[in-house]
Amino acid sequence: MKGDPHPRHLSSGTEHPSRLQKDEEEEEEEEPSGTEEGSPKSPLWVFGYGSLVWRPDFEFTSRKVGYIRGYSRRFWQGDTFHRGNEKTPGRVVTLQEDYNGCTWGVGYELHGLQIAAVLKYLNMREAVLGGYDTKLVKFYSQEEEADEPVLALVYIATPQNPSYLGPASEEDIAAQIIVSSGRAGHNIEYLLRLADFMRYCCPQVEDEHLFSIEEALISILPCIYPAEEPLVQ
Repeated sequence: MKGDPHPRHLSSGTEHPSRLQKDEEEEEEEEPSGTEEGSPKSPLWVFGYGSLVWRPDFEFTSRKVGYIRGYSRRFWQGDTFHRGNEKTPGRVVTLQEDYNGCTWGVGYELHGLQIAAVLKYLNMREAVLGGYDTKLVKFYSQEEEADEPVLALVYIATPQNPSYLGPASEEDIAAQIIVSSGRAGHNIEYLLRLADFMRYCCPQVEDEHLFSIEEALISILPCIYPAEEPLVQ
């Protein structure tokens, strides 16, 4: 709460009733309607570019497809929990700084008590279990390209975290994804759902890295899993 720039000094331990009533009215005017007590008044945006685009698993106010600039999406982060394990780590996406890069995903708008709940959830899902750090970026909505961008929180896995795997060929990444599975499901599902999102929600965008891995995976998948053998037990 902002401090009063002109503090009042009490001369007799109480204030005049009319002054107290005026203060109460001013406080009521400052509180916007629909805001819950103790909750932030400004919205928070969270940008998702991996599994968050299809499975946020949290409550939000609005959802918009859009992009951020200066980063490229790469399958360079290892995953030993959600899409892999210690023996066969999966590969999931992170962001690589790229001056000419542009990464498409989904921005989620949060209000009020949603903010604390979502930050607590994502801190466990992305930071504690995933090894991701947070950063603020400018998010541009696909629906409102002429408008100013909004600041959004994004989770990025850097080379400093212990699960970071780094660059590899699309064929090697696909081969690793094919044999990896974790508590959230098979690594193949992660790749295909992300590719489907880009194909159907951002048809004008050519994500060469993502689609090259998908193509490599589809070409070698029959060699690993024959048609009569179920992919997921």
